[in-house]
Amino acid sequence: MIQFDNVTRTYGRKVAVDRLALAVERGELFALLGPNGAGKTTTIKMLVGLLRPNSGTVTVCGHNVTSQTRQAARLLGYVPDQPFLYDKLTGREFLEFAAEMRGLDNHTVEDRIARESEHFDLGGFLDDLTETYSHGMKQRLVFASALLHDPEVLVIDEPMVGLDPRSVRLVKDLLRSLAAAGTIIFMSTHTLAVAEEIADRIGIMNGGRIHFLGTVPQLQDELSSHHESLEPLFLELTDENNELGIRD
Repeated sequence: MIQFDNVTRTYGRKVAVDRLALAVERGELFALLGPNGAGKTTTIKMLVGLLRPNSGTVTVCGHNVTSQTRQAARLLGYVPDQPFLYDKLTGREFLEFAAEMRGLDNHTVEDRIARESEHFDLGGFLDDLTETYSHGMKQRLVFASALLHDPEVLVIDEPMVGLDPRSVRLVKDLLRSLAAAGTIIFMSTHTLAVAEEIADRIGIMNGGRIHFLGTVPQLQDELSSHHESLEPLFLELTDENNELGIRD
């Protein structure tokens, strides 16, 4: 389980995340939605240990991310919104480096690289320098690196950025498959159609707070809306001039 227990993070006087209370269960694909500046990326960075909360605790499968960082990190796979690679490494070398950082033995490394190369169709460019990669190719390689060690929790910030339609379909199918096998998927996205299609549950964040937590049908009921798609519901909830957009 992922758990945020009354978590607050500030930057000076600005409150980026305000008393966040949230739990995501094993086998759940959870999508965190919100406008720019809502606090989504700060939430993710606290979850993966890149930022410390000013107050409250974040735990991953029972491990406090702040005080038990290594134990929590072993269980996590992380795909950031901007893929960072070492330009003078090939894709294969980058995956070997990532696997070594995860403590995988040589035999396992070869098998896992072959597996993820097939999953993400990397074979055509795996032995090229990453400086030659397009953004979408980089994104696919980073996805592969995040899954080499079979993490119990996969955290993704904007998973579909830069991916072509075929890769988007591949990633959506993979995420659903991983969740069905018991992996916890925590995803932040602006692509509402993706969240609507594959997420078990959504959270809508605005101003550092969660204003809705549940399924799309539950959101429709709460807003007493006739809209069938997530986009108008999202816009209604995050409209600063709408009373619903400022609820605790």
